[in-house]
Amino acid sequence: MHLDRIDIALIRLLRKNARTPNKDLAEAVGVAPSTALERIRRLRSSGAILGFHAELSPAAIGIGLQAMVAVRLAQHSRALVEAFHDHLLTLPEVLSFYHLAGADDFFVHVGVRDSNQLRDFALSAFTERPEVAHIETHLIFEFRRNPVLPAALVASE
Repeated sequence: MHLDRIDIALIRLLRKNARTPNKDLAEAVGVAPSTALERIRRLRSSGAILGFHAELSPAAIGIGLQAMVAVRLAQHSRALVEAFHDHLLTLPEVLSFYHLAGADDFFVHVGVRDSNQLRDFALSAFTERPEVAHIETHLIFEFRRNPVLPAALVASE
């Protein structure tokens, strides 16, 4: 999809605050509100914008401990990778995950109550699975999402 400077400006504003009213978005990028609305609809329908979400306080929803679990699979086949991927999507403790190239196959960001729940979760969710060869758990002290778009994103005029 071709993104021009107005599309990118709208995406930048929405990335910082997805609840920005349409009239404010339009004013900020110098277009009519109807134009801004139509462009955002087009960005969503094309898949450039995948969705909007609420950023939650981990403590407010009972998450007292976060970790990044590096997972190494014993074998690599499309079926095993897809099965593990599907398994991760069923686990409510999994906040996000990354499928990687390199020594580790997945980084899995998990949120749990405490270290006891983390231990139990790691044992049941990972080590009991036959396709998992190795896990390494890293505690997360702080997580922040950067709302700024990469500088490399340049509009093609």
